[in-house]
Amino acid sequence: MSKSYKPRLRHFERKGSQQHVAEVDQYLYNQVSPTHRFAIIGVGTIGKEHMRVATLLGRARIHGIYDPEKRSLDVAEVEFAKISSDALVRYPDLDAACADTDVDAYFICTPNYTHYEVLCTVIKTGKPIFVEKPMATTVADAAKMVEMVNSYSSFIQIGLQYRYKRQYVEAFHEALERRSLGEIKTISMSEHRPPFLDKVGQWNKFKEFSGGTLVEKSCHYFDLINLMAESEPVRVFASGGQAITFTDFEKDGKASDVEDHAFAIVEYKNGVKANFTLNMFCPEFEEEMIVVGDKGRLIAREKFYYHQQKPSTGTIDIELGEEGPSKSSVVTYPKLIEESGHHGSTFYEHIAFMDQLDGKEVRCATAEQGLWAVIVAAASQRSIKTGQPVMIKDLLSETS
Repeated sequence: MSKSYKPRLRHFERKGSQQHVAEVDQYLYNQVSPTHRFAIIGVGTIGKEHMRVATLLGRARIHGIYDPEKRSLDVAEVEFAKISSDALVRYPDLDAACADTDVDAYFICTPNYTHYEVLCTVIKTGKPIFVEKPMATTVADAAKMVEMVNSYSSFIQIGLQYRYKRQYVEAFHEALERRSLGEIKTISMSEHRPPFLDKVGQWNKFKEFSGGTLVEKSCHYFDLINLMAESEPVRVFASGGQAITFTDFEKDGKASDVEDHAFAIVEYKNGVKANFTLNMFCPEFEEEMIVVGDKGRLIAREKFYYHQQKPSTGTIDIELGEEGPSKSSVVTYPKLIEESGHHGSTFYEHIAFMDQLDGKEVRCATAEQGLWAVIVAAASQRSIKTGQPVMIKDLLSETS
């Protein structure tokens, strides 16, 4: 998380009792003037989230939007008007969006299977680009995108924002900076949640368009595991299938084929072993990371009771036994930030993007890291299909 972000007392600045403070006297309440202008390509659920978060952060303004779906554009304009009085440029097509010289950076928030094609057009602008996760639905396309980035004059950030979730920020600090656990040996992650939300065209119900559930959603967790392992994966074995979710769903005569449960084991070059559990037919949301080293154990959890509409909670436990002090903590972000999107992680992802625009060095999801998340996810999908372990070197040799 960047330290260049200047906090504000947002709850006070919005209170009616504080509106007597004139702009000339505002310091803690001061809203900095936006320094950059964004164009959002794809204004579905995540596109609108980026519009909302950028506006909340206030360091950039949303200048223009494009989506091939008129309804999506209409809804985005209505929702944006609730949080900003700024006018939006509504582009007729992608080329028009890319031709707008007033845009400083682009956010690609289109369906997974379009990311590579859209990037091929947007990258011609030579401007900074944000690409939502997964960066591509195949290892081949993701690898080509990395090659594009390596020769690009500007930068590209990948939308793997889970690394900014409060409990994982603390987990990485404890395990990788403080080295509280000693040498890490095993990593276990899980996600239990309800099914995918509806999408325009229902593309997330089909592997052809989403890449499969382990690519579409679990790339977040494979990114976290890769970061925690601090090594390259060498072998993956997975089992999974479609037990309950969307088993009765069809579109245009085609049945849904995405996994709703899976178990994956990942072996790393440095000897670290990891596993990931997915279940997408649970009534509520919960995810967990357990990391064990030669000195202790870390447990990071997030719970979100959607049906009760309770705020999500993040916790982290450090168990060291006789090796040192153990502790249990509740980890939070400010309420406004947590409610802005993905429990606050998108907000801090935007800070990293803005800091890069301002020429600062940051730790964010790079294209290469996005590629490795896709690699592990694709290997898991293949292992489920074949019933056999997948050697990463064999998978990569097919795309070289």
